Amino acid sequence: MSFMNKIFDQNKRYLRSFKKIVDEVNALEDEVKKFSDSDFSVKTEEFRHRLENGESLDDIMPEAFAIVREASKRMIGLRPFDVQIMGAVALHRGMVAEMKTGEGKTLVAVMPAYLNALEGKGVHIITVNDYLARRDSEWMRPIYELLGLTVGAIQSEMNPEKRREIYNCDVTYGTNNEMGFDYLRDNLAYLPEQRVQRGHHYAIVDEVDSVLIDEARTPLIISGPAGTSSKLYKMFASYAKKLRPDVDFKIDEKTKNVTLTEEGIRRTEKLIGVNNLYDPQNVEYNFHMINALRALHLYKRDVDYLVRGDEVLIVDEFTGRVLEGRRYSEGLHQAIEAKEGVKIKEETITYATITLQNYFLMYKKLAGMTGTAYTEREEFDQIYNMKVVVIPTNRPVIRNDMNDLIFRTEKEKFDAIVEDIVERHKKGQPVLVGTISIEKSEKLSQMLKKRGIPHEVLNAKHPEREAEIIANAGQKGAVTIATNMAGRGTDIKPGEGVVELGGLYVLGTERHEARRIDNQLRGRTGRQGDPGETRFYLSTEDNLLRIFGGDKMRSLMNTLRVKDGEPIEHSMLSKLIEQAQKKVEGIHFSIRKHLLELDSVLDRQRNAVYSHRNWILNGTDVEDHLMEIFEDVVDRRIERYCRDKYIENWDFGGLESELKSIFPFLSVDGNKVEDLQSLKSKIMEEIKENYEKKVNEIGVDQFPNIIKYVMLRVIDERWKTHLQTVDHLKESVNLRAYGQKDPVIEFKRESYEMFEEMVDGMYDDISAIAFRIVVVDEQREKERAKKEFAILQTQHDDFSMSSGKAEKKKSAASSKRKRMRVKR
Repeated sequence: MSFMNKIFDQNKRYLRSFKKIVDEVNALEDEVKKFSDSDFSVKTEEFRHRLENGESLDDIMPEAFAIVREASKRMIGLRPFDVQIMGAVALHRGMVAEMKTGEGKTLVAVMPAYLNALEGKGVHIITVNDYLARRDSEWMRPIYELLGLTVGAIQSEMNPEKRREIYNCDVTYGTNNEMGFDYLRDNLAYLPEQRVQRGHHYAIVDEVDSVLIDEARTPLIISGPAGTSSKLYKMFASYAKKLRPDVDFKIDEKTKNVTLTEEGIRRTEKLIGVNNLYDPQNVEYNFHMINALRALHLYKRDVDYLVRGDEVLIVDEFTGRVLEGRRYSEGLHQAIEAKEGVKIKEETITYATITLQNYFLMYKKLAGMTGTAYTEREEFDQIYNMKVVVIPTNRPVIRNDMNDLIFRTEKEKFDAIVEDIVERHKKGQPVLVGTISIEKSEKLSQMLKKRGIPHEVLNAKHPEREAEIIANAGQKGAVTIATNMAGRGTDIKPGEGVVELGGLYVLGTERHEARRIDNQLRGRTGRQGDPGETRFYLSTEDNLLRIFGGDKMRSLMNTLRVKDGEPIEHSMLSKLIEQAQKKVEGIHFSIRKHLLELDSVLDRQRNAVYSHRNWILNGTDVEDHLMEIFEDVVDRRIERYCRDKYIENWDFGGLESELKSIFPFLSVDGNKVEDLQSLKSKIMEEIKENYEKKVNEIGVDQFPNIIKYVMLRVIDERWKTHLQTVDHLKESVNLRAYGQKDPVIEFKRESYEMFEEMVDGMYDDISAIAFRIVVVDEQREKERAKKEFAILQTQHDDFSMSSGKAEKKKSAASSKRKRMRVKR
């Protein structure tokens, strides 16, 4: 049996096991039809009691799915098909359900969400944008409410009180970014009431390949202001224009990087007025020049970002939407602002960060659904421990996917696109045109205006009209130009008479780097057995073909003597295009794998810090832990100064001097020491005695809250500095490959040492501050904590490193803490 047959046999086995459950659900249909409306919530309570009494979710799954099916039929007029129930079973089992576009994934998610919400720990349904979170939660709300569950959707503009209320619902809809940032903010809270989430029990990720694969290399970052002069950014934006491509610097479009040549280094030194650009004092100049060059040559307006008013706004390359409130890190955003001549905002430093891989791996159970997952099954299995199962469609797909048309130049391609649109518009067939950037969508719009073709443009500049434009895109005669915004989660229904015209025609103006994105665009038409047509128009000047094989195509076209303006269709060209896409997908996969290898190290450290921090925030016995910290500080000093086996060789002067810098009252009398234990006991007795004095001085009721705030503040400051140090280590460690050293092993070793040093410093700081506390206004300190918490902002990091296999997290909240540790 071939390898592919084995794989498809495995898929058939999954489907056979799902079919048995579908049969059980169908057998209950007549009985459930007799339910009165009030019976549904009564049944929900019955399920909860049965779970408390030892039954499992699998035991009640057929009954639960049966009542969801009936509730859906009554409340929104949709009865889930058998294939939708199969998809629901896959999601409940923590798998990725590949379901073609239009197969009703939104409704499928309600069944496992209801079943798992019965445990009372909350279910999160992840959507790709706020619009879909709001739409899906409101659309499905009547079903949940009939069943006796609460439902809500997290929106970007919500305040913390509203967020907390939504997270306390049985089912919460929201985007990966909103939920990830809420997790990070919760771990920066100084007061328990500032936190909004209540745990990570079960998540269903819609468009799971977009969230966990396409966006996996983007860490979520909470940042705060730093202090770099805006004059430097403006100065280097001007200098960057004076350097010559290929002479002064080299551009790598694949990795979005720039390197200075020897000539470029000399020219930069002359511009700045320094003798050596790589002198330690001048390092930041090199950093500024590289960023200015990247901003000028690699980040394009209306492609990577757009300018609205006095702001540079990042455009998501996968969805085409503006990433509100996000900024490129490490000075790149400021370099772009300087290039565009808008107001330069302060540079930021990282307070907290997590990759999407590690955020979602925190869930006890994770499931996903998408129309395009099968080609990524290995990555889902390796990184997320999620098997992919292909769910059959309810009706056969009859869409006609036509061959690509390839032109020599972009101008020829766009002229042909306009002619195609004009012809289709004449006969009334609706056309959806997919572009890969705002710039291209507006260029095509201008060309259509000249031809008098009425049309709509859907891109990140007009997100507020998205629902209206999408609702009309399938109507007779409609022409809609869209960026990737229309690629996912949008339901374009054919209007009256459109089916007879061949259905919606989807025209792609360029191939995306990932084949899955192209397939998502194709999937806008031919849904649920409707007819539809798709075609991609390409040119040898398109980015993908230009970087990965445009020269071969041009020479082939010359060999075939193709006339100007004429397209060609050839199997060899199709293979070249597919090879180019596979190359890019391979580059992205290796980046993601590398990031996970590195970030899994940081993730273990983050878990240690955050679990320790939460324990302090929730804890009532912080005082006992404080004594453990004092002991840790003392132990490290004794080990340093009293390691000789003979007492007379111990350095009591050095020990006292260093301990006094932390505990100012301390004295060490070497004459009264018998052994290590007696030395430590005497020191600890004096520390405890002075600690009790300090507690009484401040107030027995006040001191625990003040010291808790101090501990949290020290942890945050040290962690923030550690993150910056680790960022620099990530950048430098790759160069060690040239010295025949494995960058990942080097990173693990050095970051572990850095973590240990951070914890040492953390405990030293807490100990020193504890004995220097003076009486403060506790309410004023709380207000200050709230203000500091409020200034933190979310950030979209342009991060070019990625990771391998991550581990499930362990909750750490023991009543007694020892030193914060991570495994090597």
